[in-house]
Order: sequence, then C-alpha cells, then structure tokens
Amino acid sequence: MSSASPAAATRPAWMGLPLLVALHILIIIASNYLVQLPFELAGVHTTWGAFTFPLVFVITDLTVRLVGPTAARQVVARVMLPALLASYVVSVLFFEGRFNGWAALGEFNTFVFRIALASFIAYAMGQLADIAVFARLRRLPAWWVAPAASTVIGSLIDTFVFFSVAFWRSSNAFMAEHWVGIAWVDYVTKLAFSLVALLPLYGAALKALLRQLPAPPPVRAA
Repeated sequence: MSSASPAAATRPAWMGLPLLVALHILIIIASNYLVQLPFELAGVHTTWGAFTFPLVFVITDLTVRLVGPTAARQVVARVMLPALLASYVVSVLFFEGRFNGWAALGEFNTFVFRIALASFIAYAMGQLADIAVFARLRRLPAWWVAPAASTVIGSLIDTFVFFSVAFWRSSNAFMAEHWVGIAWVDYVTKLAFSLVALLPLYGAALKALLRQLPAPPPVRAA
C-alpha cells in the first residue's frame, strides 16, 4: 500500500519540497539584498524588495492549493535557517549594493544580521498566517478569494514585523527615522503589485499546473 498522501499523489511530479524550498530561499536572499536599496516612488520612499518578496506568497498559495497546508508548513520549516544564513552571507558580501570582497565575512555586520534575523522572523510569521488564511478559504468557488485574502493578511504581518525588527533604532540613520513610513509604502506597494500583477499570475499558474495533474480514475458502474 502506498503511503503517499492524496495531495502528493496528484501534484505534478516535479513539484517536490526541494524545489519549493530552493525557490523560497532564492526569493528571500534577493529580497533581503534589494531591501537595502531604497528609492522614491511617486514622491514616497520604498525599496526594490517590495517587488520581489510577494512572489513567495504566490508559491506558498500554489503549494497549499495543490499539495495542502501541511506540506506548505514543511517548506517554511525547512527554509528558515538556510535562508537566515544565506541572506546574511549575501547581504554582507553585497552590502549597500556593491561587492565588498570575501574579507567582509571576517567581521560580523550587526546591521546586516538584523536584516537577516528580521527576515527570518517575519517570513515565519507571515507565511504561517498566509497558509492558515488560504487553507480556510481555498474551497470557496471563486478561486481568487483565498490568495487575495491570505496575501492581504500575510503581507501585512510580514512587512511590519520585518521593518520593526530590522530598522527600529537602526545604525542606519535614514532607515531608523523613516522605517514606519517606508513600511506602509512597502506594504501598499506590495499589496497593489500582488493584486494587480501576481494574482493573475497565480491564476494562470494554477490553471497550467492543474492541466498537468493526472486524470482521476474512471468510476466503474456497480
């Protein structure tokens, strides 16, 4: 008798935990680097990380939809520590947008570690909230309700936990002064980007992945 769960038995063969973990870590590393690069959007401060990190929510929601919340939580558990270490290393090497040489790893960077730690905590809290909301709403007839609601709540938690841990009384004077405003702009930017661009992406990806699922066995007449 096979021990595979029904969800695992019906997902696309390539959609395993190692690939999902790798995608999460890649997006987290990129976002932690890009969050160090603020810029102005329509006269307000935001960061480039606002446009990369929401992709994690798309991947998580697809995982919950196709594999189930238990597998999604397993991904989060496996991602946290490797992402913390990788984020710190990459952010130290490319601190403030430039390559600082391998020797930079020889000195502990408190500012970068706070960013990596903030990402660690915010990722766990935001993703678990996203999974809980999505799992509760995923069986509704309208496919877009679950990813939209989970993104609104998960992203809100993730954004403000991250910015408060990373930049409250930070050694970076600019971020220490402006982190609350930047967090609000970051959240609104991420939310608008997610609902306008990534929600349709989720729908298209879900449709494509569902086409790869094996057809259910025919029902035999009694």
